[in-house]
Amino acid sequence: MFDFFPASNMRLAIGMELLHHDTTEKIIGVFYDVYNETGCDFLEKVVQSALVIALRSAGLTAVERVSYPVFFRGEIIGEFFPDLVVNGIVLVEVKSKNTLAARDDAQVINYLRVSPLEVALILNFGSKPQVMRRILTNERKAHRGLPPPIDSKVLSR
Repeated sequence: MFDFFPASNMRLAIGMELLHHDTTEKIIGVFYDVYNETGCDFLEKVVQSALVIALRSAGLTAVERVSYPVFFRGEIIGEFFPDLVVNGIVLVEVKSKNTLAARDDAQVINYLRVSPLEVALILNFGSKPQVMRRILTNERKAHRGLPPPIDSKVLSR
């Protein structure tokens, strides 16, 4: 269901470069470094803290729990807080479980649907490291009839 494109294969069959490829490759490399250093079976919060330290050490900007509003018929009905947003362009969800499930994918797709972000990574610190990459472009969001994503910084409460 998911495709991971290593650095050696950075172009899709149609010749299009992956969106935010350089940033995602750097995040994935940092993830494997952290995984190799910490191992598995830690709580998500523990490995997330280690990941944030390592991402910042690698020169990336990592912000935890950025708030994004969720709208229904033009009204805010809630908000969500992804684990991390890296360089303001990549949503990162950190997991620490045996294996990723369909609900993890659904969670990230919903996060992408309601945010201005277009690329997400799910990083699993399970018994075997797992990386899933999801893309939902703002163009596709508009094509699906969804309202345009709203930048949460613009909203006032």
